[in-house]
Amino acid sequence: MHYFLIAGEASGDLHAARLIEALRATDPEARFTFLGGDLMAAAAGCAPVVHYREMAFMGFSEVLRNLGRIHSNMRMARQALEQARPDRFIAVDYPSFNLKIARHARRLGIEVCWYISPKLWAWKKWRIRAIRRDVDRMLCILPFEPEFYAANGYDRAVYVGNPSVEEIDDALAAVPPRAEFLAAHRLRDRRILALLPGSRRGEIRCNLPVMDAVARRYPQYTVVVAGAPGIDDDFYAGLTKFKVVRDATHQLLAHSHAALVTSGTATLEAALAGVPQVVTYRSNGSKTAYNMMKKILSVKFVSLPNLITGREIIPEQLLHLCTEEAVSEKLSPLLRDNSPERAAQLEGYAQMRAALGPRGAALRAAQGLMQTQ
Repeated sequence: MHYFLIAGEASGDLHAARLIEALRATDPEARFTFLGGDLMAAAAGCAPVVHYREMAFMGFSEVLRNLGRIHSNMRMARQALEQARPDRFIAVDYPSFNLKIARHARRLGIEVCWYISPKLWAWKKWRIRAIRRDVDRMLCILPFEPEFYAANGYDRAVYVGNPSVEEIDDALAAVPPRAEFLAAHRLRDRRILALLPGSRRGEIRCNLPVMDAVARRYPQYTVVVAGAPGIDDDFYAGLTKFKVVRDATHQLLAHSHAALVTSGTATLEAALAGVPQVVTYRSNGSKTAYNMMKKILSVKFVSLPNLITGREIIPEQLLHLCTEEAVSEKLSPLLRDNSPERAAQLEGYAQMRAALGPRGAALRAAQGLMQTQ
């Protein structure tokens, strides 16, 4: 079969690459056209129609500044879909863009599948109407999502497992010894505090200065920033003087004592790696924005470990609460080896992992995609 995939950011590129590998293993005739990144290109053996670096925009102002590019990407995606006429269109998260392409695929008579559900249970619940209309099957990676969809009139959602379980397990198994990691990145042999400020320029610009200020309070630690693909060194240099490590986030987590993490997939990855963390999400930082967010969101939490367990195992410092003082107050007890806060977070991680279930999400998703309606 011919598969057409769209992933619009770094985490989607990783998950989609694993899915492509699983499809190739399951379907000997598999062919691919896609919008995505380097990992998808390596797995598919061909270049993307559009690289996700040209697609990853966050926030109203950044989207507004790049409307021309977004419309161009949309046009190229539609044209590529029309030319490819695939058997399956597979949307990988990235809902604002992918819902429009899903509608176009439906009009072309192409079966529409979704891997990694939009977070409708958190906000923009009204999008369920488009899902019911245009999506033939939803392959969920969070265990509570099929129940949410069923309660909202969509009965074609199934939980296939979470790809991060396998991805992190495999990455940790391949991590070099600590001494080798430190030598490779010219780091001092001290406990490491990792900073994961996100993968998009907008979120990095908002969150890294707060993380930097907090980290400078702990001079006894080696502080390391996880660099995002496609973000140049000069951009980081304008925000922090700490060391930036590239293409080694999982190695960094494996050797870190604690982390500050911008809300997103990285919170789940840090939890699966067993790294105590504080979640930061600064954005514009205003109390008004915070109150608006609380009214818009349909859930109590924003970080995946908290959502999966249904309780706060990770402190979340959001918007105006994401200050140097507040984040430091939550981080300090996590840095102590035997503190109740550190022990409680690690216990919560174990509960989360049990809820996610076993490895093999990409393979189960691939098997589901090959089934006929």
